[in-house]
Amino acid sequence: MRKVLCVEPVIFIYIFASYLTSPLVQQFIYRRLWEQEYNSTFVSDDNVSHCEQNKSSPAYIKQKEVQEKASVFNMQLDLTRAIPSLTVAFVIVANGDRQGHKRSLVLPSMGALISGISFTAISYFSLSLSVLFAVAFITGLFGSLATFLGGGFAYIAEECHDEKQKTTRIAVVDLIFGVVSGLAGLSSGYFLRGIGFAWTFVIASLLHVINIIYIVFFLEDTVGVSQFQHEAPVSWKELLRETFSGVYMLFKTAPYKKRILIIVLLFTFMTYLFTLLGGSSLFTLYELDEPLCWNEVYIGYGAAAFTSVSLTSFLGVYLFSKCLKDIYIVFIGMFSYIGGMIMAAFAKTTLLMFLVRVPSLFCFMPIPVLRSMLSKVVLPGEQAGFCAQAGTGRTWLCWYLKKYPA
Repeated sequence: MRKVLCVEPVIFIYIFASYLTSPLVQQFIYRRLWEQEYNSTFVSDDNVSHCEQNKSSPAYIKQKEVQEKASVFNMQLDLTRAIPSLTVAFVIVANGDRQGHKRSLVLPSMGALISGISFTAISYFSLSLSVLFAVAFITGLFGSLATFLGGGFAYIAEECHDEKQKTTRIAVVDLIFGVVSGLAGLSSGYFLRGIGFAWTFVIASLLHVINIIYIVFFLEDTVGVSQFQHEAPVSWKELLRETFSGVYMLFKTAPYKKRILIIVLLFTFMTYLFTLLGGSSLFTLYELDEPLCWNEVYIGYGAAAFTSVSLTSFLGVYLFSKCLKDIYIVFIGMFSYIGGMIMAAFAKTTLLMFLVRVPSLFCFMPIPVLRSMLSKVVLPGEQAGFCAQAGTGRTWLCWYLKKYPA
């Protein structure tokens, strides 16, 4: 069977399925906790969700307790999934040259499939929410969105030998991420209202099945053209040692000031990414409760509006980079995010909550720009030494380091 080197359909389907269920997971947990607290069925109509707005009412106090429980539950669930998935992402993607990048694509798809089937069963059979912790840990062992996108970028970087083609295809992936995540968020509320939680999770699971079939049977693996394909297989212990040794050597050989600068940039990048993702996860719970009391359709609109700012951020980087230094673009993006979050804290009406996305239009800009700044700190000679170590498999990372040469 003739195989193809087109990974973009895989990314399209995975992003759509993931962001279709992402807003629903928090709503599902909130509703289940609400039903346990009130011992009755959650009510949602065409205008608002069922929530109490009278602050002196005992129902309002219970409602706030449900919101707090849902927030803590989601945080614990995210941590249970994140710890194993980050480790898996680092090891699998970093060693893609030796083992091929299909593994970085198929494992997260299998994990997402397990998650979708589990949510379907929990929703349909009304199983205990505590089962989700076991599901989160197991799916974390298969990687996550970070593993999948890392594998996708690495696949493109290794498959394309022309730099202009690489840049174009990476830009297309960024565009897919922004557009498809917005469409999925927009449609999630209508799916939930039309067919309910269980069948929406079934549809997402079927999409992941299609993805797995495409990856396994139709997608060509990049390991076929890798320089490591004729080498003898190595153990996981050796892969881990080689992976971490390359990073260690990069810091060991760099001057003191450069090491400090790299650490500061990495710390800024990780802190901002943590704040961006953590802050956005609070929106659904805030929108479900008083004073907004949004229903599932409005929450879908909000999710679509937030993810679509990746498009405006992409445009902002393109325009601002022509006239401003990188550090100023980073500051613009950070202040954009701060302005949006401050506005969200005082948003008491639906219109104002939607307008929160206006000051947040450039909040994603610091992510690619900080990555670019890191590439300019590391000299071409150091990049070559970092990338040349056999077995480390850093094709995608090295491509980013070379994308914006100093």
